[in-house]
Amino acid sequence: MAKRRLKRVTRIRLGRWLPRVALLLVFVSAVAVVYVTNLFLTERFTESTRNRAEVRMTLYVGNLISEVQRNSIVPQLLARDPELIQALTAQEYALSTQRLLSFVDEIGAASLMLLDKDGRTVAATDRNRLGENHRTAAYYVNALRANATIFTVSEAETGGYSFVYSRRVDSANGVLGVISVEVDLHKLERSWASISDAVFVTDSSGLIVLSTEPKWRGLPEADAMARQSPASAIERAIQTAQDWSVIPIDGYLHGEAVLRMESRVPFQGWRMISFTTYDSVREKVNGVLAVEIMGFAILTALIFWMSSRKSASRVLFFQRESAELRALAARLQREIAEREKVEKTLQVAEQSLAQSSKLAALGEMSASVSHELNQPLAAMKTYLAGARLLMQRRRFEEALASFQRIDDLIDRMGAITRQLKSYARKGQDAFEPVDVREAMSSALAMMEPQLKTRKVAILRTLPPEPAMILGDRLRLEQVIINLLRNALDATKGVEDPLIELQLFASETVRLTVRDNGSGIKDLDALFEPFYTTKQPGEGVGLGLAISSGIVNDLGGRLTARNGAQGGAVFELQLPMLTKTGAEAAE
Repeated sequence: MAKRRLKRVTRIRLGRWLPRVALLLVFVSAVAVVYVTNLFLTERFTESTRNRAEVRMTLYVGNLISEVQRNSIVPQLLARDPELIQALTAQEYALSTQRLLSFVDEIGAASLMLLDKDGRTVAATDRNRLGENHRTAAYYVNALRANATIFTVSEAETGGYSFVYSRRVDSANGVLGVISVEVDLHKLERSWASISDAVFVTDSSGLIVLSTEPKWRGLPEADAMARQSPASAIERAIQTAQDWSVIPIDGYLHGEAVLRMESRVPFQGWRMISFTTYDSVREKVNGVLAVEIMGFAILTALIFWMSSRKSASRVLFFQRESAELRALAARLQREIAEREKVEKTLQVAEQSLAQSSKLAALGEMSASVSHELNQPLAAMKTYLAGARLLMQRRRFEEALASFQRIDDLIDRMGAITRQLKSYARKGQDAFEPVDVREAMSSALAMMEPQLKTRKVAILRTLPPEPAMILGDRLRLEQVIINLLRNALDATKGVEDPLIELQLFASETVRLTVRDNGSGIKDLDALFEPFYTTKQPGEGVGLGLAISSGIVNDLGGRLTARNGAQGGAVFELQLPMLTKTGAEAAE
């Protein structure tokens, strides 16, 4: 009996301690597995982050070297340009600036300057720099001393640094001057800033010359890190950046650890340094750890279930509960994996969509501004050339008249830019009574230099009474100018070019612009944006699209057809302003 009782007591004690020991073993196992998994996955994902950072660093260095080397040959070619050599020899620089402007877009440089042997700027793509003296500038002095292309880094007046290639211009009679090419490396800074990296480049002396953070330029790395303390995680971590292998655990937990990458740039002893955040590593590891913790939680629940059985019904209940938990855990694991994949895809799509939207808006606005300001700029150029000739002939009063016209054109350009700012507003708040006859006369005055140059015959038919509409005179003039400009382009190569303008006013105001050119080939696509039949560089195909939109805003209609006797006919119809409408507008 005593032995049986002892066995029973022992069995009861074991039954009490066995669940507790099992729970303790599960807890210890969970801690060990989570710790090992955390170390293993952290190291694996960190290495993946390092590899991506190394790839980006290689791309950054390659882009920098490509941009620098692409401009290194330019001074050597320009130093042999016959027109620039002739200008320096004869000291006639009237066409030198225009010559440099013809190169700058194709080269992709920030600016070009031609200096004479005294260091004075005689031609430049930036006209504000004409007449400046660079006699003491390093890129001028070093270029005169060497018979090769010199690269110089100097501090710019607006902050930051300028990067200049310069070369001496020689002739048979000796040194004529220096040609300098400023390399635009700041666009690389802007491209680096679009990625979640902090990047800067130091020269051979250790000073930062390129950086995604403007306040770092001109400072050593230690001073730059101490000077700027932004609020973002990656910039906070820059101050205490460490190697990935010795980052403390709390650095990962708070998402403040970063990877510091350094690479040598094979140019002038430069170095490139980048910082990459480890936030994504922590997110991936935490996702896996959450699944493991869920699994141990399920195991613990099973132990409690086994230790607290009281009846058959309760056993069955816990069995079903356990099965549901296991299914839920598996489904949760799959959902976590699918959600991570979807979130990653969505993030990439959002970034691509945002970048595409920015590029589309920027391209549309830049093309529109270029098209709207092209005509006033061309007229200003013509008036400036005429004023220069008049002043050389001491006909100052006529020159003053040209300057007055230039001033009027500047006012017009200001009005155009103000109009472009509010172009998206389609309301009629700014409309006023406009005489179409006066708008047509103003447009013809604007086109006068081109009409005189081409010697085109202009036939005008105007009504004796005012042809009044309710609209915006500036935008109406722009439509007429676009139609005249298209007519001028259409009559190129015609023996006797002729443009007819007919204005009629009855129930509607109807303006017809007819030319004797070759006509219109594709009427369906004529008013589509960026459709053009001109050669590359002569137009972007926005004139008629913009004109059609303006006419629609004014409540009218712009149509086009081919004339019965050849040529193109554009017809503009606008609603006539009645006396009642004029009184309401006032």
